[in-house]
Amino acid sequence: MTSGRAGQPPDERSLRGTPVGVLLLTVAVGVTALAAAVVGLTVPAHLPPDDPLPGFVRFGVAVVVFAVAQLARLRFRTASGMVSITWGEAALVVCLYLVPAGWLPAAALLGTGAAWTAMSLVADRRPALELVRIAGSLSAATALAAAVASALGQPLLAAPTPELALALTAGAVAYLLTTAWLGGAGLALLHGIPIGPPLLAALRGKLLMFVGNVAVGLVVVTLLELDPRWLLLLPPPLWLLQQTYRHRLRADQERRTWRAFAEATAALNQLDERGVATAAVTGALTLFGAELVEVDVARGDGRWRRYRADTGAQVRDREVEPPTATGSGEHELVRRLAVGSAEVGQLRVRFPRSAPPTARERDGVAAFGDALAAALHDAATHRELRLVTARSSYEAVHDQLTGLLNRAALLAKGDQALRQRAHDHPVALLLLDINQFKEVNDTLGHAAGDQLLRLAANRLATMTRPGDLLGRLGGDEFALLLTTVPVVDDRAAPLAYALRQAREIAERLAAPTEVAGVRMSVEVAVGVVVADAGTADLTELLRRADIAMYQAKEGGGSVAAYDSSRDAASTDHLALLAELREALEADDQLVLALQPAVDLATGAPTGVEALIRWRHPRRGWLGPADFIRPVENSEQLGSFTRYVLDKALAVAADWAREGLDIPISVNLSARSLLDPRLPAEIGEALRRHQVPPHRLVLEITETVVMSELEVIDEVLATLRAMGVQLAVDDFGTGFSSLTFLTRIAVDELKVDRSFVIRMADSPEAAAIVRTTVGLAHELGLRVVAEGVETAEQRTALAELGCTAAQGYHFFKPMPADKIGAVLGSLRDTARRNVLPFRADGAS
Repeated sequence: MTSGRAGQPPDERSLRGTPVGVLLLTVAVGVTALAAAVVGLTVPAHLPPDDPLPGFVRFGVAVVVFAVAQLARLRFRTASGMVSITWGEAALVVCLYLVPAGWLPAAALLGTGAAWTAMSLVADRRPALELVRIAGSLSAATALAAAVASALGQPLLAAPTPELALALTAGAVAYLLTTAWLGGAGLALLHGIPIGPPLLAALRGKLLMFVGNVAVGLVVVTLLELDPRWLLLLPPPLWLLQQTYRHRLRADQERRTWRAFAEATAALNQLDERGVATAAVTGALTLFGAELVEVDVARGDGRWRRYRADTGAQVRDREVEPPTATGSGEHELVRRLAVGSAEVGQLRVRFPRSAPPTARERDGVAAFGDALAAALHDAATHRELRLVTARSSYEAVHDQLTGLLNRAALLAKGDQALRQRAHDHPVALLLLDINQFKEVNDTLGHAAGDQLLRLAANRLATMTRPGDLLGRLGGDEFALLLTTVPVVDDRAAPLAYALRQAREIAERLAAPTEVAGVRMSVEVAVGVVVADAGTADLTELLRRADIAMYQAKEGGGSVAAYDSSRDAASTDHLALLAELREALEADDQLVLALQPAVDLATGAPTGVEALIRWRHPRRGWLGPADFIRPVENSEQLGSFTRYVLDKALAVAADWAREGLDIPISVNLSARSLLDPRLPAEIGEALRRHQVPPHRLVLEITETVVMSELEVIDEVLATLRAMGVQLAVDDFGTGFSSLTFLTRIAVDELKVDRSFVIRMADSPEAAAIVRTTVGLAHELGLRVVAEGVETAEQRTALAELGCTAAQGYHFFKPMPADKIGAVLGSLRDTARRNVLPFRADGAS
């Protein structure tokens, strides 16, 4: 069994181009073969005295048998080269019977050397060094096989016995393993690959033929012993056996070839040219056992790029001239790659000189080339599609003249940037308009106007910081959204920062420049608006900035800040009310935040205040201060009030099912008390949720209680008659009068947080708290202190006689799904006279 060279191009077949490992292997097997031949010939031969054949005849027969066994070779291609399978084991078995074992290395060296030299001259054109390696390997394997067989028996002219068959088979196995290992080592050293793959490929291809070879050899030995004339009947069976071997090898090779072809073509399924071409050259090397593969790819711009790989499997690519039309040769196949009339490239596959392409391989290259052409065409189409898509995507969001964001993209990206900032994070919008731009167009032409716009855009781009958004709105208007406004305690700092940026931009744009050969200065008017990120969208900010910009133009300056007093058409409240209508229908945007009030003596819960929060899908979390005032002044107040009451009573109903008899407080707007239908609506809600009226506390302000309107008195009286409790919120901050407590019956007074916070440092605030507590005790009213944040405040309130309080010192407002567990825990700990829990992080 031998391996053929399949790796180096013809110009590297000299001794200088041969790898060192191959040279060392060739020298080793050559020296071993010569030594075995010389030593074997010097060993005395023990031929029978009456032998009818002289010794030199027997030696000559052995030479001929070894030569014929090599000439009747079968070859198949593997990924690492061509592997030749011969009748070597059959020749070995026959020669071990006919010729003294010591003569066999020399006979094998002469016979195999002559046979491979003849085949090289006729077809393969193998280098002399390779012929030496092949002949030496076969001779060395023969020497080892002869030694193994002789050690197990004396096969020379021995009668056929099982012992003889065993010795001859053992020698054949040694011959098989040695030739396979030496052939695999040669391929491994030649191509720099592990020895395992070529060794296994050779053994797998040889296994069936090995069994047949040994059987043929044993049959020949038996016939020679019986009557040599029987050998005349052997040629037909041997020919049939040879065809069987060939068919089996071809079937196995075709199966492997189709599997490799499927894998190689599947690897072409790439979306980029480099991926397709790289898969093509590496796949073709393996698929066809080639020594060189080149793929020339035609680019859409007329350029060509060549991807090349040899047996080292390293892919190289470079720009090349368009390939000239060359036909295929004896050892090289060239395939034009085209899809329809569109030329996409060229495929070149170079085969080893020792293994020129067969007709099947020519067909395989053609089929592979068609698949490659389609893959390259698809990759080019996909590339063009990506470019068109990228260009369209770019043009859809960029201004064609300046390359800045266009109006639509600026609005979309601006709203996204606002959503990504904290609700109270300040942002600034600068709206710029070029002065006398129309005069430039009318005087110097539209080309000069375009040049001026590009100049302004470039200067603005150099002043834009990371995170800011710059765009052209159209005409001569530009907008710059500043999202990195410094956050400091001073509320006026963001506006001052934005105004400084605007003035700096105006000064830099005013630097003299030349437009259409005329030296001029780009003067602009800049409108500046500053707002918290969650209070308005970019459309509203642009509207405000536009007002400020015209204020700058009217005032004769370059920069002006937005003045809300001069804005008679604010749309933010209108937008907010429209969004509130959607929130009332969504059922998951307006949510309750519940804050317990606790008894200062026992820690038991005395009530829970329901606070409303808006989980706005665009503006983020909004507190009551962000939307209550517009709601109170709108027609949606009634719907909003019913929504909050329904949510609060639903929570109170859940508490009742858990055995918690705790009132819930809801703030009531002054305008709500003007609706005479309010008591009936509240009564219906109480019945629907099965909540007793005394467990609902309606918090009203002093200004409501002080009102002289008769309808308010009637509404409050009806609510009192129903059993609903009333509390005065923010007591002490309004137009307070003791007479209202005799006119309107209330159940609870709530001390405003401003007095609680200052009572430790302000005697006046402490006096108001003390007076309120005393008044409540005298009238039999509950009193609750709001905004308790420290333990000192709690202690002071307890010393003043205040019975209940709420604030961050105890609990922050919490979701409805958590309040039940907290209230139950407070109730249980109060029974054991344990102090109530504190909020996380409270001092």
